[in-house]
Amino acid sequence: MSSFFYIIVNAGLVLVFFLLMRKKNYLSFLEGGRWWLTWLAVGIITLMDEMTSIFYAPFEAYRFIGVKAIMYIALTSLLIRFLSTRMVEISEILEANNIKGGGVYSFSYLVLGPSVSFIAISSILVDYVLTATISTVSAVQNGTSFLSMGSAVKFFINFVVVWGIAGLNILGIKENARFTFYIFLFASFVLLNLITGGLINFDAHALSRIGESATEFWRDVSTHSLFGAYSNIIIGIGSCILAYSGVESVLQTASLTKSWHETRKSYVFLAVTVGIVTPIIAMLALSSKVDINGHETDLIPQFAKGIMGPLFGIAVAVLASVTLIMAVNTAMVASSELIEKVVEKYGYHWLIKLNKRQSYYRIHILNALFYSIILTITSGSQAVLAEMYAVGLVASFCINIFSILVYRYSKGTKEITYHTSRGGTAILFAILLSTFIYIIVRRPYGTLLWFILGAVFVIGGLKIAKKRSPELAVKKLSDNPMDIVFSLIEMDTTEVHLIFKRFHEAKEEMFNKNNIFVSFFKPRVETPEKLGPNHFWIQVPQRVEMFGMIEALLAMVDYEVPADIKIHVHFGWPLSSWYDRLSTGVLVYKIIKLPRTYPRFIFHMDYEKEKSV
Repeated sequence: MSSFFYIIVNAGLVLVFFLLMRKKNYLSFLEGGRWWLTWLAVGIITLMDEMTSIFYAPFEAYRFIGVKAIMYIALTSLLIRFLSTRMVEISEILEANNIKGGGVYSFSYLVLGPSVSFIAISSILVDYVLTATISTVSAVQNGTSFLSMGSAVKFFINFVVVWGIAGLNILGIKENARFTFYIFLFASFVLLNLITGGLINFDAHALSRIGESATEFWRDVSTHSLFGAYSNIIIGIGSCILAYSGVESVLQTASLTKSWHETRKSYVFLAVTVGIVTPIIAMLALSSKVDINGHETDLIPQFAKGIMGPLFGIAVAVLASVTLIMAVNTAMVASSELIEKVVEKYGYHWLIKLNKRQSYYRIHILNALFYSIILTITSGSQAVLAEMYAVGLVASFCINIFSILVYRYSKGTKEITYHTSRGGTAILFAILLSTFIYIIVRRPYGTLLWFILGAVFVIGGLKIAKKRSPELAVKKLSDNPMDIVFSLIEMDTTEVHLIFKRFHEAKEEMFNKNNIFVSFFKPRVETPEKLGPNHFWIQVPQRVEMFGMIEALLAMVDYEVPADIKIHVHFGWPLSSWYDRLSTGVLVYKIIKLPRTYPRFIFHMDYEKEKSV
């Protein structure tokens, strides 16, 4: 009877892949003189990272919270799927601002400025470095689990893996995607058979262990105060977060796809694959009769051996080794895209020179060197690497979600079509921030590495930004507020109109001799475009709010311009709802108090159907 189930499962999988591979350009396509990846290719590259956590994350979760890890891994999967919807939203926001790729770095730079973006760089690079190194170590440990091999030889093989993946990336992204797809094909058959075998061999012992996990989970959330239950949930999530490392890689590699719609499809693909497979395999392995404490580095191959025999155990060990190696590939692809965005912004173009296969070969070589250094420092210990890993991962999550909250507060949803619940995003941020606090308290090695890298990037990055920042050229386009005062004084009229225009508002009456138009801009995200001789652009310095700039300009005009000139001050009518864009409501509240401060001016709030925004 069991053979019948195996036949059905494998035949169905063969049919799916047959239909998929018949489609033209299902992985990549050539357009506009460059190769683009499809949502499936990006999803598979990321899946190789997320799926590999199956081979080390269940034990690491069990190490901290015991058998209740079964329930918490499933709960964490739901949280990550919730998080991925925000990643899609970020992808569209970046595209709406003409930014492709860069992930948390690009988004934090857009919303929070260069200082926080350098912290984001350190966080995500810690994530990628440790993805690569822990995956390398786990790959070697799983692949040699049925072989008698000395620790020195295994340690040497770690470096062979790292440099081999560097070579694959130097060959180019098209070949990379195709090779990864074939690995995915092999992995799909092995893992689906592993799940089928685990369910067929599911027994009373496994049911008892799952019941024990459910009981302990229920005790965590029901026998304590609300604060105690929340603390227990955070501890559980913090212990299981490694099971879903790599989810940010889709966003990070968005520059390899044509639009944010590919990112959305990739996240849906991950939700219905690794989002389901990981909790099921973790449940089956942790509830099995395998001595969990005795198999820290090869739990899943030993579980496979127990249910389907030694040959299948070897097949799973080989799969573990190969897919973990591909996780190193994912880290290298994503980190190269991140570094490319940083060095391009600051003008180090020699580092991002492409070879004939459109590969950032110099960055890949530097990555391999860095990974080798970390392997040497940690002596290839999976436990130490795992402890260090989660800090950068959750830090990058926190920065991303906080940036969404700030962006939605300041911009609303006018320029995007895919937007999520603000309340849900706030709750998600609270959970991730709590998880981050728990991790930095419990895992000092990771905290130390994250802090050191963060300090290096922030100090070094800010020094570089002072001399090479792309904002410097944009800042020079700013007008001086006194230019506006002189223009008002020099007008041959007794009545003038001072009109404040937002960046993307319609252009009308720009050359009326009685009108002065003023727009404010932030150099890191906007480049001013003069629409006439009476249009002035004023730079908004970092950490200075818009209303402060408006009030300072009005105070200067009030003091400098003669009293016999009648001045009308115009603001556009706000169309965004206060709930959707609270900052607009706050700004309007401040504006309506201006007549008491400046009784000399005549204030207007104007709306024209075809022209206002």
